[in-house]
Amino acid sequence: MSALPARADAVVIGGGVIGTSAAYHLAEAGVDTVLLERGSLGGGASAHTAGMIRTYFPGDPGTGRMAVRSLNAYHDLARHTAAPLALKRLGLMVLFTDEQQIAAFEAGLEAQQAAGVQVGLISAREAWGLNPLIDERAVLAAAWSPEAYHVDGLDIVRGYAAGARRHGARLFTHTPVTHIDDDNTLHTPQGSIKAESIVCTAGPWSGEVASMASLDLPMAPRGIEMLFTDVPQSPHREMPMTMHATSGLRIRSWKDRILLAMGVPKAGESREAWLGRIAGQLGTLFPALEGTGLHHAWAGDFDAGPDNRALIGEHPTRRFLYAAGFTGAGLCQAPAAGEQLRDLLIAK
Repeated sequence: MSALPARADAVVIGGGVIGTSAAYHLAEAGVDTVLLERGSLGGGASAHTAGMIRTYFPGDPGTGRMAVRSLNAYHDLARHTAAPLALKRLGLMVLFTDEQQIAAFEAGLEAQQAAGVQVGLISAREAWGLNPLIDERAVLAAAWSPEAYHVDGLDIVRGYAAGARRHGARLFTHTPVTHIDDDNTLHTPQGSIKAESIVCTAGPWSGEVASMASLDLPMAPRGIEMLFTDVPQSPHREMPMTMHATSGLRIRSWKDRILLAMGVPKAGESREAWLGRIAGQLGTLFPALEGTGLHHAWAGDFDAGPDNRALIGEHPTRRFLYAAGFTGAGLCQAPAAGEQLRDLLIAK
């Protein structure tokens, strides 16, 4: 590994999908950029997600606007980075089991569409047609958004990293930041580097990075565990990502099994009780999955900001920029977040 340079215009901390997007967009704009990643590129949440890019976020057209902008960028990514993405359209469906959920959807539909989100209300029968595992008697209606795709998050990280390097950015892995001086000198086990601007994209560790710089970034990391079902005796038809508006349960096809998530056990709740809750929801909404075994896929923390919305901005008195708190939706917003960070830094 080459030695750290003595200084850089921008030092990006974190080599996930947000950090590599930031490094790419900064370097493309002519900013002398260094990225520091404490492990391997994409080794955190970027590599351990359900691998979905979507544009519909219930009740949050602002995030939808970011996601629409990002999806357009992904479709054009190969032209800029020579790294085509294998985007596979699956669609996203949100199941409504309460009349108030339908009313809230209809009240917010105009704002969603104004943000460029393609989404509409479909009947329980139409929902069953898209995902035959659904018990249509348990569902009143559903939101359907066709613009949702499976993608390998590591492909995005590798593409942005390669593009950043082609534009002159220097990326250092296994280089954790251990301390930040008041003059924006960052210390690592591999040496120190002075940054004109620091760009914090460290995911769940963004709050810790900010505290090294004596700054407060209101982060609340949220745990999640992904589960696999048993391999069925006969294969399921490929289905869209399907979410339950009430419980937050979401399922999707994953090779020969079903991948699902519903948070983690609540405070004081045993793992067995949590798995029992999930099994109960599965049996109610997807009877064909009743009694299926549930197996650990992976677990970890997502970075979450206030109100579950991402924090993208700059400190008012210090050259410290940040993009964090994406609550597991970093893949959906990474291009737009990188562009925003670039624009903020260049404008300084």
